[in-house]
Amino acid sequence: MVDLDWKAKMSPEMSPKSAKPSDKSHRPISSPARTGDTLSASPSSTLAYEEYLRLPELSKLWTCTEFPNWKTETLLRPALQALEITFRFVSIVLSDPRPYANRNQWKRRLESLTVHQIELIAIICEEDGQDEHTRGKAPIVDLSKSNGFLVRDGSLQEVWKIPGAISVVNRTSEASLLPRLATWQKSEDVASKIGFAIECHMQRSPFTLGLGEPNLAGKPNLEYDLVCKPSDLHSLKKSPMDYKNLENHENQTLFTAHQILESWIFAAKELLNRIRDRIEGKEYEKAERDCWLLERIWKLLSEIEDLHLLMDPDDFLRLKNQLAIKASESEAFCFRSKALFDLTQSSKDLKHKVPGILGVEVDPKGGPRIQEAAMKLYHRRSDSNKIHLLQAFQAIEAAVKRFFFSYRELIVVVMGSLEGKGNGAVLNIDSSSDPLSQIFLEPPYFPSLDAAKTFLGDFWYYELGISRKAV
Repeated sequence: MVDLDWKAKMSPEMSPKSAKPSDKSHRPISSPARTGDTLSASPSSTLAYEEYLRLPELSKLWTCTEFPNWKTETLLRPALQALEITFRFVSIVLSDPRPYANRNQWKRRLESLTVHQIELIAIICEEDGQDEHTRGKAPIVDLSKSNGFLVRDGSLQEVWKIPGAISVVNRTSEASLLPRLATWQKSEDVASKIGFAIECHMQRSPFTLGLGEPNLAGKPNLEYDLVCKPSDLHSLKKSPMDYKNLENHENQTLFTAHQILESWIFAAKELLNRIRDRIEGKEYEKAERDCWLLERIWKLLSEIEDLHLLMDPDDFLRLKNQLAIKASESEAFCFRSKALFDLTQSSKDLKHKVPGILGVEVDPKGGPRIQEAAMKLYHRRSDSNKIHLLQAFQAIEAAVKRFFFSYRELIVVVMGSLEGKGNGAVLNIDSSSDPLSQIFLEPPYFPSLDAAKTFLGDFWYYELGISRKAV
């Protein structure tokens, strides 16, 4: 994520050297505001970031609800839109005219990123089919009832036939970019792999996506174009800087990667809302599955950020100055994303659900009630669903801290250690004083669970005998 306090009147041809420090069109960098345990960026920095990524327009696509009886809609729609933007990313990378662009690694990275997104989307669809409140509510087309005939209306259709079996008609999305990538020589191999990934990962789902995958089981197709709205989504494919004729190919790379990131952050926030509702309803098994999904989304966010490693150093650093991207010594630029800040805080706030899960109240005198209850639960295994849920809580904590630690290292690699460490190397400041390091070094989010495992480990150490040699 970036601090996009660009100069409003700066022409695309203006080089970084010609920008004077006294230029009035450059927004001043405000000091960050501290909320809870995490730093948030100044309102001006956040606004500039959102304007650059066209988040107000994107958020309208994320939040529109057209199927009121389908509770999974607000979770699945941004995930599908992130996937669709990734298809556009493939097109951008393979259309890059720069001879020095690392197309081979870009292709491999985007293939991997796409498959991981499909995997998470398949889990969401699978949960949709298992939940009695959402089962059968998704907008689908049941191809088995069409008698092998579908109204074409300009849509793409493919017929797959298994030897000795009847033909299976699979309707393909009209607006998605994936079927078009399958017809382009440069991307047909990528599209083919993606199609088979969809076929593979949607095996347990009651329906498939309808993007040209084989669909050998003849499953119903999701109304992908109605849910994802690819045409509306791709109308937002240009950043404001593109309209200013910014001649830097990394601008589209940066813009597209962060649109994918923000889409998944929104999906994660919706998932957190569902986790809280399920915990309140004591649906611990369902909440546990959602928590493990949230942990995987945090890992996906790290994978998206790692795409910065493939950007051309000279072009990116030129773009950094064109957009006035700066990681100041007191403000980590990832906090320009208000949504990421909120997701981080909400992930930490899961700690408030622990006493209710364990069935105890917090001791106002600071006694070890929660710790003791956790130890008994772990040792006696009285409710495995609760154990699995608490394990997932701590897995989320590890994923959050891992994200910010890897992000700190990413800044160092992409922008250089001097800026990445906030000039600490020059001023001889302890690296642990920067905000990203502070998050990684924070005390445990779930101290009672942490202590319970420590004392349980001590119990087994003495129970089994201290004379036993360590393995």
